[in-house]
Parts: sequence; C-alpha cells; structure tokens
Amino acid sequence: MTLQLNVNGQNHQVNVSDGSMPLLWVLRDLLGLTGTKYGCGIEVCGACTVMVDGQPELSCDLDVTSAAGRKIVTIEGLSANRSHPVQQAWVAGQVPQCGYCQSGVIMTMACKMKAGARGSDAVKEVKNLCVCGTYQRMKEASKTI
Repeated sequence: MTLQLNVNGQNHQVNVSDGSMPLLWVLRDLLGLTGTKYGCGIEVCGACTVMVDGQPELSCDLDVTSAAGRKIVTIEGLSANRSHPVQQAWVAGQVPQCGYCQSGVIMTMACKMKAGARGSDAVKEVKNLCVCGTYQRMKEASKTI
C-alpha cells in the first residue's frame, strides 16, 4: 500500500505492506529520520513523541494509515538550525545527560507552547519519562523560555 505523508513540510510517498505499521518505524526505517526514538512501545515513556497537526502524538502507537494526510513534525523538522526556543533553552541549560528521551520531551514542550502554554507552565504538562532524571534541569531551562 502506498501512502502520502507530509513530514517536516515535505511530501513523501511510502510503501508499507501493513497500514497498521506504527508511524515510528516509517519515520526511522523508511524515511531515515532517527531523531524520534523507540522507548517502551506501550505509550508510557514519550520518547517517540512527534507533532501531528500541532498536537503531541506517540508515534509508537499511531498507525501510518492514521497519519496519512496530516502534518507531521519530527525533531529534525522543529527548526532548521536548532533555533526553536525549547532547543535553545535545553542547550543553554545543559539539560540532556544521555539525551535519548530528549527529542520526545522537546517535541512535547513545543506542542504545549504552540497551544499557548509558557515554558515554565508547559514543562508541568510534560509526562515523558527520563531515565537519567534530568527533570530539575528541564524545569530550570523552561524558566528561560
């Protein structure tokens, strides 16, 4: 089956054998966008968070058929040069340790801010898990946004 996806402002035709294939695997394996991470696979950790039509979505559970025709933004498409306010705050605050979960956290924060939340309020709504425990750094960095 061939589907049309709009990812990071570009249209892509993807061929999948099963329309229930998670968007995560399409992004990583078919489009080569590896910034979105696989964490738990059961909608708990948030490492796979992407923006779909301006809302945070867990790409490990969103099937590619449901994503077709919608505007998808991954961490690679959030800004061309890491100029998004969340990215800048994360770098300035040295938030990541291992960094594995951070693309999902940043995408969740960006979605919350797009919906009108300020940085320090948006971080309170982030439910993503971080094994390194950088929550305090996230909280401090969000105050600068």
